[in-house]
Amino acid sequence: MHDDGRYEDPRVTGPGGRPSAADPVSRETDYPGWPASGESHNPSTRPPDVDPEARRDVPAEAGTRPTSAVPANVPPTRDPHEPTGRPGNAPSSRPTPVRGNAAVPGRYEPQPPVSAVPQQLTPQSATDVAADTPPAAAYGAEVADSTYVSGETPTREEDDPPLAMEAMRAVQILNPSGEVTMPRPERTRVMCVANQKGGVGKTTTTVNLAVALALHGNRVLVVDLDPQGNASTGLNVPHHTGVPDVYDCLIEGVPLADVAQPVEGIPNLWCVPATIDLAGAEIELVSVVARESRLARAIAAYPGHFDYVFIDCPPSLGLLTVNALVAAQEVLIPIQCEYYALEGLNQLINNINLVRQHLNPRLEVSTILLTMYDRRTRLADAVEQDVRNHFGDKVLQAVIPRNVRVSEAPSYGQSVMTYDPGSRGATSYFEAAQEIAERGVKEPVSRNA
Repeated sequence: MHDDGRYEDPRVTGPGGRPSAADPVSRETDYPGWPASGESHNPSTRPPDVDPEARRDVPAEAGTRPTSAVPANVPPTRDPHEPTGRPGNAPSSRPTPVRGNAAVPGRYEPQPPVSAVPQQLTPQSATDVAADTPPAAAYGAEVADSTYVSGETPTREEDDPPLAMEAMRAVQILNPSGEVTMPRPERTRVMCVANQKGGVGKTTTTVNLAVALALHGNRVLVVDLDPQGNASTGLNVPHHTGVPDVYDCLIEGVPLADVAQPVEGIPNLWCVPATIDLAGAEIELVSVVARESRLARAIAAYPGHFDYVFIDCPPSLGLLTVNALVAAQEVLIPIQCEYYALEGLNQLINNINLVRQHLNPRLEVSTILLTMYDRRTRLADAVEQDVRNHFGDKVLQAVIPRNVRVSEAPSYGQSVMTYDPGSRGATSYFEAAQEIAERGVKEPVSRNA
């Protein structure tokens, strides 16, 4: 015989452990209104039996042990070994085994739902709370309150799915309305994108910044001064042999307006392409009078007005780069977040100082842009800190991360701004362009200027 709430004594139960007709009810059956321990038990005062089907369908309340279904009109079961003075439903002096994960010995405690975080209740505090508190509140469930906001309640931004957020960024970057959403400078800003180290993102930076500014209402001209012609490829401008290019402007004195081509699909953007003929321009410029200022005179003679002129320099410090430094007012230096990019930076700064002293006194390093930032490495963070400590406010807050979309875009003849406007690379270049535009003016213009 074992005590699990029912006795398996063959004298009380029938075959198979089922209650006999004489005593079929467990001693733990609970009837409200039964006398307390020590009082005499009068079966005639027991409340009328409850419909067993109704008792079976009604779930047990939290904090109480569920009762078994009781057939109607059956007398309660009493332990034959207990004294006759104690009714069958009175609590036994022997301990009741603990079942499951009950917090209080001898009492069934239902487990809270998975989403709820139960409080740590001691046996005594659990008994006190359960006495006058609803079961949900006993486990720390949140009480409905108009002033309470859960920490897991999503904000307006977090409530939107990722695809919706990406679509919103794409619409913001593409600016289909054509409004002037970036401030336009009072005068033309000629920016030279230079760094004698190759592969730091000069051409990519030039193309994407130009497209971002043009999409938001600025008139932009891109001068491809690299013999490889990568900027022309990124803007989908023809630059094969025989096409009028920047070489004709430097060597033969052709006006810049005759070689500038509008970029397809991007309003307010023009490009002066570069062909392979530009590779021999440095040798031919050696014997030309005022060879360092040939590009500056060509830009100054352009009849139209531009808000920005970006000059994409080759990865060297030859005559082509010197022409770009003389023609420009500002220098934008893309710096790859690696050690080699820092190693040659001093030489570039020295050359810029020489050009300022002898050829272009208004030249200054105005913008530093960190590119190819890999947040998984400590080296990228160390390079960023060194650059920011050295150049201070000249470093843009926007940082260009490593993003495969930026590398894929030129193979389709596009910038990342039009190839995948919702990508991280497009968003970063858009933020950089907006920061450059805001630095160029003291007061932003109206949206419809």
